[in-house]
Amino acid sequence: MEEGAKGGSESSGLETLVLEKVGEVSSAIDAAKHVDEVICALYSLAVRIFPVDYSALCDTIDPAQRSKVHEILSPAPAESGEWRQAFYYGPAFPTLARILIYNVAKDWLACFSSSTKKQVYDSFFVQGPPTEIVQVLVPALVHGYDDAIYSNIERLLVRCLLKSEGIRHIVGEFRIQCSSSKHDYALKPEMLAVMSRVAQLLTSVPDKARLQASSALSSHLFFQQMARQLLCGAEDCNFEMLNPRDASDANTVDGSLLFIGETFSRICRRGSTDILLIKVIPRILDHIRSCLSSNAGSVAFNMIESSPKSHFWLFIMEAMKDQYAIERFSEELLRQLATQNVSDVEAYWTLWLLFHRIVKQKTNIRYIFVDKFVFWKVFPICCLRWILQFSVFECPPNFDSEARAQRTSSFLDVLHRIISIWSRREFVQSSSMEQQAYVTYAVALCIEKMSKEELETTKDILHSILQGVSCRLESPIDLVRKMASSVALVFSKVVDPKNPLYLDDDCSEIIDWEFGFKRKDVVTTDETRKDKLNGTLSKDMEKDKLDATLSKVTESASHAKRLKDTKHHAVDGGKLISECRVNHCAGMPNNEHASAEEDDGEGKNSDASSSDSLEPYDLSDGDTDMKLFSQLGDIAAALRKPDDPDGVERALDSAEKLVRATPDELPHYSGDLVRALVHVRCSDVAVEGEEDSAEGKRQKALVALLVTCPFESLDVLTRLLYSPNVDVSQRILILDVMTEAAQELSESTIIRMKHQQRNLISNISGQPWFIPSSRGPRGAGPWKEVSDPGTSISWSHRYEREIPSRAGQIKSGKSRKWGLVKAKDPELESSRNRFPLYAAAFMLPVMQGFDKKRHGVDLLNRDFVVLGKLIYMLGVCMKCSSMHPEASALAPPLLDMIRFRELSHHAEAYVRRSVLFAASCILVALHPSHVASALIEGNQEISDGLEWIRTWALHIAESDPDAECSTMAMTCLQLHAEMALQTSRALESAKSVKARTNTLPLKLDDIIIPFSNMR
Repeated sequence: MEEGAKGGSESSGLETLVLEKVGEVSSAIDAAKHVDEVICALYSLAVRIFPVDYSALCDTIDPAQRSKVHEILSPAPAESGEWRQAFYYGPAFPTLARILIYNVAKDWLACFSSSTKKQVYDSFFVQGPPTEIVQVLVPALVHGYDDAIYSNIERLLVRCLLKSEGIRHIVGEFRIQCSSSKHDYALKPEMLAVMSRVAQLLTSVPDKARLQASSALSSHLFFQQMARQLLCGAEDCNFEMLNPRDASDANTVDGSLLFIGETFSRICRRGSTDILLIKVIPRILDHIRSCLSSNAGSVAFNMIESSPKSHFWLFIMEAMKDQYAIERFSEELLRQLATQNVSDVEAYWTLWLLFHRIVKQKTNIRYIFVDKFVFWKVFPICCLRWILQFSVFECPPNFDSEARAQRTSSFLDVLHRIISIWSRREFVQSSSMEQQAYVTYAVALCIEKMSKEELETTKDILHSILQGVSCRLESPIDLVRKMASSVALVFSKVVDPKNPLYLDDDCSEIIDWEFGFKRKDVVTTDETRKDKLNGTLSKDMEKDKLDATLSKVTESASHAKRLKDTKHHAVDGGKLISECRVNHCAGMPNNEHASAEEDDGEGKNSDASSSDSLEPYDLSDGDTDMKLFSQLGDIAAALRKPDDPDGVERALDSAEKLVRATPDELPHYSGDLVRALVHVRCSDVAVEGEEDSAEGKRQKALVALLVTCPFESLDVLTRLLYSPNVDVSQRILILDVMTEAAQELSESTIIRMKHQQRNLISNISGQPWFIPSSRGPRGAGPWKEVSDPGTSISWSHRYEREIPSRAGQIKSGKSRKWGLVKAKDPELESSRNRFPLYAAAFMLPVMQGFDKKRHGVDLLNRDFVVLGKLIYMLGVCMKCSSMHPEASALAPPLLDMIRFRELSHHAEAYVRRSVLFAASCILVALHPSHVASALIEGNQEISDGLEWIRTWALHIAESDPDAECSTMAMTCLQLHAEMALQTSRALESAKSVKARTNTLPLKLDDIIIPFSNMR
């Protein structure tokens, strides 16, 4: 006790002595008139604490101060050590540091030579303990000080921490300070506080450094050097001394490891986890590979588990107390391992080495692996395989057979949770495609690890699997159905390996579990994104290239309770009947048309009476033509005979050709033929494997009917659409043929005679038709009627008037005569779009009552596929009416329809895509002048609808979970901006705007151009 008290008093006395010496140095610096006096004062203190090169100073100071320096004697090494301890760990160093940083650096340091600065200035910081240096220098980095002070502090940090390996020495310093015996460590609370403070100060250096500071203090380079020094400092420790015991109590852990763990946490918190792991991963992989290369199986497991280096990494992770930092560390670890192409075994042991103990001890850490990394994040699929192998299967990949025999209850719990979430319809509706593909692979991996007996004993899991597959097979999106078929294939291999179940045309057993999605660390170009996503809108806003700006919405048709994928395609070659035939007939005068028909008749008679027709021929050559129908009534009757499949097939073969021929009886039979074609079951009459061919013939025949007899056919189809006597596949067929017919009508070409219209009866109040117009050059005389010389009766009227000569010309004038002229030949008028005439008949009937639930019809819920097809068809109709007056008339009711909340915020992404498509078509179809006229006339219906499109598309682009919906919404906003710009130009150029200002609506700024002040 007395010896301890005596030692304490001696230490206190020495600290007082050192502090007095610091006071003397401070006074000498304040009174100094020359830089040599400052150097001499600093030397008098420095020589008592650390060795100083006297010869380096003598050459830089004047003789008077040199003699004073020579008189200062260096203390003995033991005394110097005591002074050093008292100086740095007492109040003396912080006091002198403030003098050096703020006074000497500002007033005198620029006068120091480089050798002098190194000996009597930098040495106070470089030679001291790094923990104390950090606590003095980093807090001094406060913006607002003189540049000389700030740059000097940054220079000292680079020299002390980076060039002198100060961070590495801090690791060893904490280990030495915390040692209480040879093999045990005891940490006091105040020591833990110091560790936390030093770690916090170190990691804050890049944030406090100026932009013009040394690049070594930048975030990337500084944390890179910090990670390297921390790991090197840890390797300097003796791993053999680490005790593989529970490290949950901080008081029993090596202080250096606690400091490393705390610093790792703060680096992760500051967003530099990737820089840290670049240094960590190679060391871990080298250790694991060294263990795996020399041993195999359980021997390797025991070697990894018992290795002191393994204990080191275990203690590091247990020293990281911050849950968020651990999550960021593990997430970045998985992503970097995926880029390094490590094997599944190496990845498993890496995760095991770092996390196996904290996952077992801490529920929140286990939650990260079995919940967040499965349902909230999207990793590369190899990472998902490693996550499940480590946290769910809990065994190395090559130990699967042994692990199956030791299945734990936690495995079944996690498995049940994964499959139950995957099977919910809400998950399919609200999750992105990437997330669905990711969780689908997790389900498949879990099913692969189970046996047939396990599936049979867990009925709830079996039910969830079947429910999830059925739910996805009902989706109109091909990618979602592909996920269902992949899981069904894996499930069938477990139940019956010899009879795999293929639910699509692809019978390959190799499944692309990425489903076409690239990893997030791969940059996707615009072209590859267009190839990857179906149903998105491109970014081209040219209105005459809508097919390039509006991509196709992925769709499907139902058959045998399973939807078959179909896609919308523009009909490139579809023309109304035969284009050349239409042009020819339309361009003929009536008499020429009649003569052409007579010529055809004569040709037929001559063919019948020719000698060639009497020559023998083989009946088998014309057998096919004889089987074809020649009457529309016969085709309709044959289609209603399901017991005669050959007759139905021949009727389908003949239907389109006969309809395209436009016989006279077509308007009378079109309705009956439409009903027969809609109700015929191609799957019942077609040969196996040729169902698609029969369906195509039926669809082409219906399109031909709609094109040739639009009103009659539409009357039947629109009534059948909501009829309880048709199923989902027939409703989809109706909408498909209406879509194709609209496109074909919009692409058809019509050529007709353009006759000059003349009024046969003159208006009494006006000028007679036979008197020429009074318009002419200034100074022209009035028209006078003259008679033809030499005739007593004139069958025509002649008028003439005097025309004045031009200025400066002298020539005899001539009379201008007015008489009968030869009538102009009739001109040909060409039109390329027939659809606007029928647009209302296509759109308005099907828009009525779409939200009503009838017997067998529930578009808003169960039959959402039909709803999506319906909205898509309406959008195509608007596109086909682009820039026509009909578009302005039909846009308001369509806007009212898609603004219906059950449509614009439908749970199914398929419907939302269709609504976005229709909204984009409206923006393209409306002529800017029509929108401007509506605004001028105070028509709020159009402006309110267009403003709703903008706000709704903005909401979808920001918050919709479906990536394709977000992409389409962004393009919709671009189209809206283009339309708004064109409308604003139309308003500016309209001369009547100023005159009719009083008729303008109160709010003309409803059409807003994004990212612009223009309204």
